[in-house]
Amino acid sequence: MTDAPAATRIRPKDRDAVLQSLRAGVVPRAGLQHVAVGRPDEITALITDIGRVADGGSACRFVIGDYGSGKTFFLQLVRSIALQRNLLTVHADLAPDRRLQATGGQARGLFAELMRNIATRGQQDGGAMTNVVEKFVGTAMAEARRDGSDPEAVIRGRLSRLSELVGGYDFADVIASYWRGHESGNEQLRADAVRWLRGEFSTRTDARSALGVRSIVDDSQFYDQLKLMARFAKLAGFDGLLVCLDEMVNLYKLANSQARSSNYEQILRILNDCMQGSAEHLGFLFGGTPDFLLDPRRGLYSYQALQSRLAENTFAVDGLKDFSGPVLRLANLTQEDFFQLLRNLRHVQAGGQPDAYLLPDDALVAFMRHCSERIGDTYFRTPRTTIRSFLDLLAVLEQNPGTDWTHLIGAVVVERDSDPALTDPALADPDPQTTTADDDELSDFSL
Repeated sequence: MTDAPAATRIRPKDRDAVLQSLRAGVVPRAGLQHVAVGRPDEITALITDIGRVADGGSACRFVIGDYGSGKTFFLQLVRSIALQRNLLTVHADLAPDRRLQATGGQARGLFAELMRNIATRGQQDGGAMTNVVEKFVGTAMAEARRDGSDPEAVIRGRLSRLSELVGGYDFADVIASYWRGHESGNEQLRADAVRWLRGEFSTRTDARSALGVRSIVDDSQFYDQLKLMARFAKLAGFDGLLVCLDEMVNLYKLANSQARSSNYEQILRILNDCMQGSAEHLGFLFGGTPDFLLDPRRGLYSYQALQSRLAENTFAVDGLKDFSGPVLRLANLTQEDFFQLLRNLRHVQAGGQPDAYLLPDDALVAFMRHCSERIGDTYFRTPRTTIRSFLDLLAVLEQNPGTDWTHLIGAVVVERDSDPALTDPALADPDPQTTTADDDELSDFSL
């Protein structure tokens, strides 16, 4: 078995964030490193991608795993690594009102959600747009003072390299407006500039009245604006931008085949740019289920150009691995991984102090045996509900000192985790000409 975690005290803030999130069935925003287990090859592959983005390149990965295999946790873990490597990150879940390509505001809605969640190493919970712009403006003003130049001229000179991109001129005008608001103390002008960068203006008239620019971030500019933001991140002193998009299965579920094709075309455009090196300092992570990828009627494989680009290496069979392609399949956890996970959870619950453990290793083995008898190997392959049951057990032991764990293990209720898309009639496909497949709908966490 793997050695016990090191006796390093865990801050109460991180401890509570991890335990409360996992008991609620969602991914914790802090303290991921305390519970992560398994998948070292996959993490190493994405660390390589992060390095490529930081060096001025691009990356695009499709993180594919069964329902409950831990895609959301994995994406969150990679995002935290990117933040530590000085990248900006944005993340969002796709939904019926948030898509990559649309004509009714759904793509702008996705962009706005991404920008609300923009994060830096010092502000990992999102909402960092103002700080990013302030950092850019601050460095430009410092350069202007050093050289005796006009600050706005320095700002526009730095942003001139964005002019080759779609929307680059208006982007530069908005940043210049922010600086003018900064210099004059006009908080409304600064707020309007940030609103524009976040994609929160819904009409060009409002944007022109507030900032003097003729364009807004609309459905047609979703990807172009992300490329601008990646370049701007570099100019502001960061090493690039990582875009994490989860719940891609919502595209698979679109009943309108034309809408699906339009979104798949957008994915193809992103993939082509990243593979050909046309994008700079920009990385994408897409999280989805095998059906989203492989289904020949509604998945990415239904789009011939994507199927050819996403085809897996035919030589990677019989235990041979290849993590260099765009598709990264997440293997299910093993029993050994799950045992280590239980030890990590016990360690977190004890605040990082081994002498405060509420259960011995024998109890962990007994818990695993009980779960196996109840629901089979599902308990460690898709263990979200199993984790919640284990944390419930620890909570009872913590609040009832002296309780004998041997009398509680057999009473632990463990249920098989199921995809809500299969049981919630509200998620049924409204198109009678299509069928509903097993999807990973709005799943927040499992390891």
